[in-house]
Amino acid sequence: MNAAVSPLPVPSADAVLDDNLIRDAGRKVVEIEAQAISALSDRIDAAFVHACHLLIGCSGRVVVSGIGKSGHIARKIAATLASTGTPAFFVHPAEASHGDLGMITAKDVVVALSNSGETDELLTILPVVKRKGVPLVAMTGNAQSTLARLADVHLNVGVSEEACPLGLAPTASTTAALVMGDALAIAMLESRGFTADDFAASHPAGQLGRRLLVHIYDVMHSGVEIPRVGANATVAQAMMEVTNKNLGMTAIVDDNDQLLGVFTDGDLRRTLDDQALDIRATPVTQVMTPGGKTIRADRLAIEAAQMMEHHKINAILVADQEGRLVGALNFHDLLRARVI
Repeated sequence: MNAAVSPLPVPSADAVLDDNLIRDAGRKVVEIEAQAISALSDRIDAAFVHACHLLIGCSGRVVVSGIGKSGHIARKIAATLASTGTPAFFVHPAEASHGDLGMITAKDVVVALSNSGETDELLTILPVVKRKGVPLVAMTGNAQSTLARLADVHLNVGVSEEACPLGLAPTASTTAALVMGDALAIAMLESRGFTADDFAASHPAGQLGRRLLVHIYDVMHSGVEIPRVGANATVAQAMMEVTNKNLGMTAIVDDNDQLLGVFTDGDLRRTLDDQALDIRATPVTQVMTPGGKTIRADRLAIEAAQMMEHHKINAILVADQEGRLVGALNFHDLLRARVI
């Protein structure tokens, strides 16, 4: 007969929690994990550089593997590598021994994570990895472990203590492994000259991708959609153009589409406050804002958003190098494009 197992104590509904104790526990975790990260700085050494050379020189893909909490970290490292210019994917070591080893080729590099360095599932597949001649980078907390000794490069991610007071839940150790993985990814990103445009190309559906890929010419109104009136137009005619084009302003241009100024909703309100002004007879050039804020069509759309925010305006005109009007857009156009 099985021995009875005592259930874990459950706090009663009227139990009083010690807020100071909660805060102290949280701060202690942050302090321990911060120390674990700080200790990694001295380990960015020749072994780290060697690991980076192996990964950069990989003509296949980087295969990242680990199990349990190390597996979760391995997945994240693989994702970070892939999104920063290093083709990578995660392989579960248990699945690898049941057929997924076929995903690993001689052109690849394997990065294996295990805090103890003695994870059975990883050690089981190592002979096959070594037989294929695949370079192995190990990230462990034990330089004397089997995994560390069999690796071509060992990166020490050991910690002096876990943040868990029981010393059981992987906390500081997984944080250290995650940071070392990030260090590898970013070091290679810089070595490759990976740019923001490269990053955006692999994240086209995300907000960052839209910010880095969408240009002014992608979202601006052009041709007959541009609100514009000539220098001889009256205030009333300008008001009509503002209303018809629905961008909250109109450009004032000369016969060559050279931008002279802008007439906005704000200018309209100030004009209507002037009881003595005849809007049907007054030239719009008398009440317009000379020049106006403009942006080039080849600039990023996010730059238009930044200009609008800085100058406290809701719309902006697009002009070419010679100052000729070629487009217009407002805040709502950027919202529709999901740039902001």
